[in-house]
Amino acid sequence: MQSLHSSGAFASGEYPDFLSSVGVQDGKARLQAAFDIIFFNPSEKFYHELDGDCACLEDTGNHDARTEGMSYGMMMCVQMNRQDIFDRLWRFAKRHMLLREGPNAGYFAWSVQLNGTHNAEGPAPDGEEYFAMALFLAHRRWGSGGAFDYQEDAREILRHCLHQRELTGGQPMWNQENKLIKFVPDMEISDPSYHVPHFYALFAQWADERDRPFWQAAAEASRAYIAQSAHPQTGLSPEYAAYDGAPVLLFGKPWLWYSDAYRVMLNMAVDTLWFGPRPAYASIAQNIQRFLATQLPQENYRACELDGTRTPEPAMHPTAITACCAASVIAGQSEQADLWLQRFAALPMRKGGRRYYDNCLYFFCLLALTGQYRIW
Repeated sequence: MQSLHSSGAFASGEYPDFLSSVGVQDGKARLQAAFDIIFFNPSEKFYHELDGDCACLEDTGNHDARTEGMSYGMMMCVQMNRQDIFDRLWRFAKRHMLLREGPNAGYFAWSVQLNGTHNAEGPAPDGEEYFAMALFLAHRRWGSGGAFDYQEDAREILRHCLHQRELTGGQPMWNQENKLIKFVPDMEISDPSYHVPHFYALFAQWADERDRPFWQAAAEASRAYIAQSAHPQTGLSPEYAAYDGAPVLLFGKPWLWYSDAYRVMLNMAVDTLWFGPRPAYASIAQNIQRFLATQLPQENYRACELDGTRTPEPAMHPTAITACCAASVIAGQSEQADLWLQRFAALPMRKGGRRYYDNCLYFFCLLALTGQYRIW
């Protein structure tokens, strides 16, 4: 396919519709249909209203509400111009997930039951960073004169992320020296899929003024880390990694490339959309497209070692793999680029008990590939 990087569209903020290059002419209609399935379809939605004025997204595989999913839902809503649902989700998060005491005060409990009862009293930093970004974009799209001061709420989250030690005696979510996000605040390791440098580059414009240099440095540190932690031949990233990019095994899982890691492909794509192409991303994306093309059909996906060695463990989220690999075409185009766009164009959303994670990533990939994932 012809490279779209040369069009200048990335720098202008007018994002190309990649799916149109393989004959998809109804991208916006598909996007609305996907949103409707997640939020409104009687049998397939995972959006639930409660308390009369708030709502949550359910992780259908674990039957809880997570900061990951709540912040994802808010990002979906700001992109789709649904302030009403956005406010319901944010109200649930503030009412039922915000931690108010102890060293984690100001963070959000990463997992709660659907009625708001806590399953955990600690945070997962990918939730906080997505909450902050969705809130900043909500402020820019709708203003902060309604039920919530979106901009101040976003800034408050980021204050805790960087200054938790001085605010509560707890641990910050970023390592202050190397500028890398932690897997959890009290562990000095990272998760490559948590790295969203395109968010940090915007935090460097919109967060508290004293913290803006940190966020700009964090954006560049994360871009380097994404490249450092990816395998040089396959492009695969580990789920968890040390600050030098070396893989780390957690939770008794004996394989390295697994569910969290799929998001790295999407993150490179959106960073490319918003801030332009990068040679390191292009190389990683091309390698991933070539490697995963050898793993087709989709039902054949497995958990892998970073060098591509397959394990007997089936991939838990095959729809997410196909969607994210298609999105990686935005970051770099191998000779299989059309193959991946065509596969995504023909890919239905997932049904059943594990549909939450797959369909969230499916939606974000569809946003990016149709040119609708925007900085408002």
